Amino acid sequence: MLTLPKEIAVACAPLFEAAPFETAMSRLVGSAPQHTEIVEQILKDPALAGRPALAAGLWLYVDDLDRSHTVSQGENDATGAYWHGIMHRREGDFSNSHYWMRQTRTHPLRRENPELDPDALIDAVAAARGSDPADLVAQQREEWKTLFEWCAAQG
Repeated sequence: MLTLPKEIAVACAPLFEAAPFETAMSRLVGSAPQHTEIVEQILKDPALAGRPALAAGLWLYVDDLDRSHTVSQGENDATGAYWHGIMHRREGDFSNSHYWMRQTRTHPLRRENPELDPDALIDAVAAARGSDPADLVAQQREEWKTLFEWCAAQG
């Protein structure tokens, strides 16, 4: 499961109960937002106040690509670019996703985890041509988890 600071874990618990991690983000491309009202409530929690990177991630978690895009586009750093790149991959705009992932090459998470290869995941999703192979869905979830945990740990 997720390793989060206690206050963030408590704030996000209703979402993870309604949409368990093992079932979230089951489509590689496309958007069918669910549980958006829970995210709206979570984002009012003081533990998430002023944490746009967490907001961008939570909107992706519930497949609300538009709201995630709005948040990540407003962040002018490598973390915002990372969420932005994931969002564009999930909407099927693979060339734009590659563009944003180039902006993340110096991101501390990527330096700490050289095995992360978001460009390879973009290419694999593009090659899947609209299908949702279980191994790629698992990679997508793991990517989200790794970035969300990193963002949560930044305080």
